[in-house]
Amino acid sequence: MRRRWLRRRCRGVRGPAMSRLLRTGLNAGEAAPMAVVGGEGVYFHLSDGRRLIDGSNTGGGLGHRHPAMVEAIRRAADTPVVNEGWTWVGREQAADDLMATAFGGEEDWVGAVRFCISGSEANDMALSLCQALTQRSALATRERAYHGITGLSRSMTVQPQWHGGLAVHSGGSQLPAPMAPVRILPAPNGAIYGAPANNTPPSEYLADATRLLSDTAATIIDYTQGGIYYDGAYQDEVARRARQAGSYWIADEVVTGAGRAGRWFAFQGAESRPDIVTLGKSLGGGAAAVAAVVVSKDIVERLKGTSWQNYGTLRGHPISMAAVSAYLKVVSDDKILDHVQSLEKLFIRRLLAIAQKHPSVQRVAGQGLHWTVELHGPDWRTWHADTTEVPIASRVAERALEAGAVIGTSGEQTSLFLAPPLVISEHEATLLLDALDHGLDVADEEHG
Repeated sequence: MRRRWLRRRCRGVRGPAMSRLLRTGLNAGEAAPMAVVGGEGVYFHLSDGRRLIDGSNTGGGLGHRHPAMVEAIRRAADTPVVNEGWTWVGREQAADDLMATAFGGEEDWVGAVRFCISGSEANDMALSLCQALTQRSALATRERAYHGITGLSRSMTVQPQWHGGLAVHSGGSQLPAPMAPVRILPAPNGAIYGAPANNTPPSEYLADATRLLSDTAATIIDYTQGGIYYDGAYQDEVARRARQAGSYWIADEVVTGAGRAGRWFAFQGAESRPDIVTLGKSLGGGAAAVAAVVVSKDIVERLKGTSWQNYGTLRGHPISMAAVSAYLKVVSDDKILDHVQSLEKLFIRRLLAIAQKHPSVQRVAGQGLHWTVELHGPDWRTWHADTTEVPIASRVAERALEAGAVIGTSGEQTSLFLAPPLVISEHEATLLLDALDHGLDVADEEHG
């Protein structure tokens, strides 16, 4: 059985005789992923002729083939290939644009930016920098976190099914050894549906955090992974405890940064400000792979007279830099943040109604245009993707396709997530939520 599953999961979309692509899919089970052949706006075009709303693409903030992004990439393609070791005017411009646009109003603490390729890489760079600055090796995150699958970011991914290991169908998962000691902080339950009646304040359940963080180089928190979302009180308490312990605080804004939270950054919903911010996904507008490490003025001062020995050949590539500048301009000029804030109200209203209608729904949480719907089923702490059975979340997503929308699962047993392009219209958002409503009928039947 194990051999058959691997063969099916590794074949390409053209069939086993024609493809040598070793691939993965977000939905667990043996079915081949959708074959996407094109896209326009918020829609995917599939090889079988279907046109589906893209409801789970955190990397495509402006959807597919946005005219401004296409034009920026075309112009940038006519430039030299300049590696990170050389000065490039477009890279300098992208840094200035990021600071002036996204970090406007944050000038009192924000220092400088360094570009890279992926969110995983950005987190690894930030964490290793903190280790170098503090001469400590231990690192901290919060439970159910995902920070990537590269280097130290993989060690900080403590969500069981996303640890970067192998799912083994008889005996659990094979985890790679962590690269550093990991401390795990409790997380809040900031759900709009299914939260405990009386949530304990963070000052109580983080009471031991200063001791827990006492030997850590950095404390990194993200704002969506594992369906964990929270308000400013949690962030401020984590930031306070980290600074008491001499631990740098990193805001992982790879998902939420650049607009998805309904503001430029999720951390702006609290009083505290991070030592480092990591960015990725939407930063390139879906047109180029790009990420960033943004450091405070204090860290810039610490770096004076030193050489940060962390180099990447394709970091800050001219095409990626053009995408960053173009994306920031579109979000600003088209008032995308106001649009996301408006749609957030629609999502709250509809998701609450959907949760109350479907007994299979256990919990709903989210912010801006990133929402998690968690179903009743196996506890996430003990489920390691170590089965060939198609999870209930994947079956819901498959049913939602009938109603014309792609809903994300991240391969999890019971979690669904909605993260459409930030340019989705109210009508299209309604159709996406209708598709979720339709798909949940499958979960209701199983829930009984």
